[in-house]
Amino acid sequence: MIGEAEFGRKSVEALETLNRRLDVVAEAHDVEILYQGGVLTLEIEEPSPSKIVISPNSAAGQIWISALSTSFKLDWMVERDAFVLARTGEALPALVGRLVGEELGVGPVTV
Repeated sequence: MIGEAEFGRKSVEALETLNRRLDVVAEAHDVEILYQGGVLTLEIEEPSPSKIVISPNSAAGQIWISALSTSFKLDWMVERDAFVLARTGEALPALVGRLVGEELGVGPVTV
């Protein structure tokens, strides 16, 4: 686990980068993106209303994603220089792309 200060820097950088990269998804699909107070929220209306919430959890040193009635907890992996979901090996952008695609019913989207 990384230290709290480093986690703060890495998580802010990861979420801000993800927020910028999601602009393309918002333009191509009906997805509303809100980045406020360090929390990134994606609201999808079609094919059915859903929400994906991405937030840092400094106590755990993880980025947590709530989506598809599931909680995904990503750890910082130094060797990949990324937050990664251990059980699948997906880095944050790939996981969010998969989750957004599943909610939209279009398959994984590139983030």
